[in-house]
This record gives sequence, C-alpha cells and structure tokens, in this order.
Amino acid sequence: QVQLVESGGGLVQVGGSLRLSCAASGSILGINAMGWYRQAPGKQRELVASITTRGITNYVDSVKGRFTISRDNAKNTVYLQMNSVKPEDTAVYYCNARLLSQATATINDYWGQGTQVTVSS
Repeated sequence: QVQLVESGGGLVQVGGSLRLSCAASGSILGINAMGWYRQAPGKQRELVASITTRGITNYVDSVKGRFTISRDNAKNTVYLQMNSVKPEDTAVYYCNARLLSQATATINDYWGQGTQVTVSS
C-alpha cells in the first residue's frame, strides 16, 4: 500500500511564504516524477509544478519566479516553496507521484489527500 501525506498548508498573508511537504511511503520500488497540483473552488485541477528524478522542473506560468519545487529522493519527499503568494494562489494543493509499486508491479499515479492554502489580503 502506498501513501502520500502532505503537510504545511494554512493561512498566509499576501506577499508571505509557505512551504508544503509531501512524503511517499509504503511498498515503493521507485518514483518517477513528483508534482503539485491545485484546485480552487469552481475551477479545474491544474498542475502547479513538477520535478523528475534527475531534478528537471516544470512550472505553470502563473507561479514562475515565485514557487520552487524540490525533492529528496532518499526520503521520497517533494517540497513546494511558495514565496510572494497572491490571493489567486488560494486553493487545495495536492501532491502527486508517479511510481512503481511493489504490490501492483506497474507504474501508476498516486495522490495525497490535499492541503488547504489560503492567502489573505
């Protein structure tokens, strides 16, 4: 069984910073890409940032220069450093990992439970 557990969400003021963490655990043989998605009320879930095993990153245009994604492969953990946050960053943030599970012997996408980020003005 594989679990992704997120932490670090909360309330932050405009211009402030927040750091999200997501740790994957369970019967994991290997993790490919990891990423963060977000979903605001009434909107579709969107990819915020992703990172490959080798550290190649990708960001949605709206967060470039403000957010930084990183990962610790030894800990199966991915982070999202959020700086200069804006009200439009308010959303539920979901961690995603594309990984090979020992139980299924296939590569699948796994998701965290989501963590709320609220930016107050």
